[in-house]
Amino acid sequence: MTREAQSPKHTPHFRRALIVANPIAGRGRARRMAGELAAGLRADGIETELHFTAARGDATRRVGALEPETDLVVAVGGDGTVAEILAGLRPEIPLAVLPLGTANVMSRDLRIPRRPAGTIRMIRGGRTTGLDTARVNGRLSFLVTGVGFDGRIVRSIDIARSGPVTKWTYVRAVWRTLRAWGRPPRLRVFVDGERIPGEYGWVIVSNTIGYGGFMQIAPDRVLDDGLFEVSLFERGTRLALIGYALRGIFRRLPGGSCRMVPARRVRIESDEPEHYQVDGDYGGETPVEIEVTGVRHRLLIP
Repeated sequence: MTREAQSPKHTPHFRRALIVANPIAGRGRARRMAGELAAGLRADGIETELHFTAARGDATRRVGALEPETDLVVAVGGDGTVAEILAGLRPEIPLAVLPLGTANVMSRDLRIPRRPAGTIRMIRGGRTTGLDTARVNGRLSFLVTGVGFDGRIVRSIDIARSGPVTKWTYVRAVWRTLRAWGRPPRLRVFVDGERIPGEYGWVIVSNTIGYGGFMQIAPDRVLDDGLFEVSLFERGTRLALIGYALRGIFRRLPGGSCRMVPARRVRIESDEPEHYQVDGDYGGETPVEIEVTGVRHRLLIP
């Protein structure tokens, strides 16, 4: 911990903080970094409780029982930890994130610090932005839902998973999915009640600029405009999917046979069941109903 992080030089914006940490995030670094963060916040005069999650849904339950005097929640972990916290957090309580996951999509978009000292400086600043959320077949989402290619990748991970998910876990799953790729999906898309003409090989509904930690899919995305962006990929062959990924890496999306439309409500159907993922977790099979909730959370930013 740096001297800057330890020495309070101002009146803190917050009185009491709850840190919710996934102890296995960051290959086990989360426990140590959460402790450093808690010590730094206490040195800044903020009463701080540290809670380590023990099972799926634990973060949601803990913030759902938040004490009235707690006016800040801090997530230490990946996108899954953030999603669980948002599912139980009252929207008026601001959320800070110390990102320690594999993709950290939103944190990359917003250049959120990845060290406790940087998180403390961000909390001292007290600057927030709005964050829209959506319901995906009833489940809360704040990042992205993918139907088709990424849904099959995450399904592959879900079946084979035996420990923490790393970047190499994704690399291997992408390779397995491409090798096994057969008939492309034929997805029908309805936006705000209207059918989008044609059928699509891959559909992404997102509230992010980046995707997967390496692609850019929505360069003009705004987190709090009450809309998600629907990326429609016309082709679903193995070669086309590789091409879309390359275009995303070189910031050429939307473009080519990919276009984008804003939406508040989206329905995705297919004649044959197709896998989908929600914020990096396996969601199930089509049909998929996505609707922006209208609930806007407060997220601390640098």
